[in-house]
Amino acid sequence: MQLYKREQISQAVAIDQDALAAVEAGFAALGRGEVVQPPILSMAIEEANGEVDVKTAHIRGSERFAIKVSPGFFDNPKLGLPSLNGLMMVFSARTGLVDAVLFDEGYLTMVRTALAGAIAAKHLSRENSRRVAVLGAGEQAVKQVEALRLVRDITAIDVWARRPQAAEEYATRMRAAGLEVAVHDSVREACRAADIIVTTTPSQTPILEAADLPEGVHVTAMGSDSPDKRELAESVLTRADAFVCDTRPQSESNGELKALAGREVPFKVHELGAVIARGERLRLSDATITVCDLTGTGVQDTAIAGFALTRLSAEDSAR
Repeated sequence: MQLYKREQISQAVAIDQDALAAVEAGFAALGRGEVVQPPILSMAIEEANGEVDVKTAHIRGSERFAIKVSPGFFDNPKLGLPSLNGLMMVFSARTGLVDAVLFDEGYLTMVRTALAGAIAAKHLSRENSRRVAVLGAGEQAVKQVEALRLVRDITAIDVWARRPQAAEEYATRMRAAGLEVAVHDSVREACRAADIIVTTTPSQTPILEAADLPEGVHVTAMGSDSPDKRELAESVLTRADAFVCDTRPQSESNGELKALAGREVPFKVHELGAVIARGERLRLSDATITVCDLTGTGVQDTAIAGFALTRLSAEDSAR
């Protein structure tokens, strides 16, 4: 068994085309029905303002599968500690023995989350998309754009965040990456000229309304990943010409479809893996509005963990 730490992992795995292809292949396998993926195991540690999520999946025919444990303890900054942590355990799919422990401290989750947004945009946004509106100014606000640039020629960003200082700091960072960036005081202004909108917040109340959507926009919502979070107003879901999610059960419990809990969903729900596997074209014209709700899946974790271990093993062999 091998133990790899974050520094080694981050040197071997980046947001690049190879990693994107690995995660996209995982989604496609899910869409073909080739994945065993149990529901997320979640446990609250209320006395410490913490939670732990466990995700896993097995892609049939793959040599390995991963189990990811992700703690989030949100009072940790008061102790000088990071809020998020975690690791991935990689097992042989033939013997069940542990092949490796990837003590990535959440790094691989960051990578695969960003890549999922790019994969959604690859299949749902206009090919000539250049301008992205980013709602939020944290790590994923940076990484989603980095990943988007693998699939679209992004040249400009419009950013909104609840804390103006955070938005300004984000703008400075993204300008250093060669992008044109404008900071806005309202969501509507940030989205007015967007080809793609990415929501990256932990909001518990909707921040994006149907009135904020320009014609032909694609929306990737990746912040709602638990029952208490929500970024999209119900009007956004019903305004979309095509609604896509990573998995419908997770969207209904943790994602944006929970806004319609207890009611019949008045539109067709597509899953991203099926869209990829079948080559479905949901964008029928440049005016089509598409929405993709990403809650994060075990198959993404198994895909990125397998990819990471292959790269790390190759580097070990080369030494």
